[in-house]
Amino acid sequence: MSAVVAPTVFALGAVSLITDVSSEMVTAVLPLYLVTGLGLSPLGFGLLDGIYNGFSALVRLAGGHLADRGGGRHKWVAGIGYAVSAACRPLLLLAHTLTPIGLILAADRTGKGLRTAPRDALISLSSTPENRGRAFGVHRAMDTAGALLGPLVAFLILRATVDGYDAVFTVSFCVAVVGVLVLVLFVPGSAPAPIPIPAVEKAARPTLRAAFALLARRDLRRITVCALLLGLATVSDSFVYLLLQRRLGVPDRWFALLPLGTAAAFLLLAVPLGRLADRVGRWRVFLAGHGALLTAYALLLTSWHGTALPYAVLLLHGGFYAATDGVLMAAASDSVPEELRSSGLALVQTGQAAARFVCSLGFGAAWTLWGDRTALMASAAALAVCAVFALTLRPGRPVGPVPEPAS
Repeated sequence: MSAVVAPTVFALGAVSLITDVSSEMVTAVLPLYLVTGLGLSPLGFGLLDGIYNGFSALVRLAGGHLADRGGGRHKWVAGIGYAVSAACRPLLLLAHTLTPIGLILAADRTGKGLRTAPRDALISLSSTPENRGRAFGVHRAMDTAGALLGPLVAFLILRATVDGYDAVFTVSFCVAVVGVLVLVLFVPGSAPAPIPIPAVEKAARPTLRAAFALLARRDLRRITVCALLLGLATVSDSFVYLLLQRRLGVPDRWFALLPLGTAAAFLLLAVPLGRLADRVGRWRVFLAGHGALLTAYALLLTSWHGTALPYAVLLLHGGFYAATDGVLMAAASDSVPEELRSSGLALVQTGQAAARFVCSLGFGAAWTLWGDRTALMASAAALAVCAVFALTLRPGRPVGPVPEPAS
């Protein structure tokens, strides 16, 4: 694997692993902390969850543009994003009402928005078209190893301490600082492009206008539209775990372990599905991932209460992320020139993040008005419709290992 995956990918994977231990510690306890500890309604939680997962949409384009504009600022823009998120962790110790918690989560997601596109651009620029799916799969697998450890650490802290939530937030901050240090010390400042860029592409300047002009490319435009539509029907992870808890009556003290199932499936499947996407086409794998998510929704809507239910749902949930997260970025990279790579990926990420923000608000409101089952039925129906539309709107050429033209 190391022969075809660049050292930059492994270094960024280490940063993401450490950072995800920190962030998933918070994510694992946040739903229960807000709904049970602070007594928020599903609508209130949907608002905060929408902020947590969608606010980054407002700054992703800015992060991508800043990284492209400097010609070699990918590392440093990403570093600022990681540092901002780390600084938000201890602030959660001071917030106990909706408004300050919302502001802190917005700042945390601002950091995520700044770092995501530059980080993925570094991964893309360090890879060839033939192995981008694998490179993103390796990174996502390392990232998910952190997501696997984070809830486990949070669970152990909750069981071992009296002021469990405060202890989780404090340890999370310390781990996040380590992730920033690893980025500064071990990640190269830029990644050389492995394939020459055609002269016509080099004429483009890294401006915001040039970034939006990328949507004139049919393949990138279709990928962006499909990511946005499917994001509108993708229920937040936190809601999935809350639904599972209600279906199975999971005790509060075990709630933090539910994300482990998703993370474990993601970890095991990220690299194999990334390699499969390189071989059979990224669009096929991407849509198959949404099929897995739709199956998970269907299981949650059935009357089945067997002991295998949580394992099946979490396996499908993790498989969805393994088939879509890195695969989507690998697919989009094929339609974006080197000097606008970060901005182009940010366009896709922005559409997807904004759509998931809307979905969190809508799902929280539907749960409050009609109940969790009706809300999930509506989301499942919307996902099925959007998936069929995405199937017909697939890029004109297979999104796979298509060689870039030589200069």
